[in-house]
Amino acid sequence: MSAPEGRSRPVPPVVLALRRLPNPRLTGVGAGLFAAATMFVLACLDLLVLDGSSVVFGVLFLPVCALTALWVRPADLVTAPIIVPIAFAVGVIPIAGGTGGFGGQTMAVVTALAVHAGWLYGGTLIAGLIATVRKVRLMRERQRRMLLAAQTARPSQPPRRPRR
Repeated sequence: MSAPEGRSRPVPPVVLALRRLPNPRLTGVGAGLFAAATMFVLACLDLLVLDGSSVVFGVLFLPVCALTALWVRPADLVTAPIIVPIAFAVGVIPIAGGTGGFGGQTMAVVTALAVHAGWLYGGTLIAGLIATVRKVRLMRERQRRMLLAAQTARPSQPPRRPRR
């Protein structure tokens, strides 16, 4: 472990490993497509390998929510908690198990959404918390920059008053 310049203590290896991971910045639409496509693929794999285990699907939904909230660009942070429930609904289609045509499939999806609302709320909460923390950090950084710019723009000594 090596200490970066300006720090008194070494950086843990876990933090160094996390910094090497990709850090894409997706638009709101891109994050929605990422989440929906990922959940659909995971549901199809779940259906093939584990015969549509809803617990596995729910557990896999949580990291997808976290990644979606982490990878959405700062201008689109508000979309993260909106995107993930839609992605859950898209992903639950293959494992819902409906029969009897469109009506049966629709009822199976609605039932699956109701039965697995805990996973849905948990993932939405995760995305909302991550997006909120990121937004607060961005706002603090912007305020810090504005204060620093205001301090550097001020003269070091107060201006003298003209004598009368």
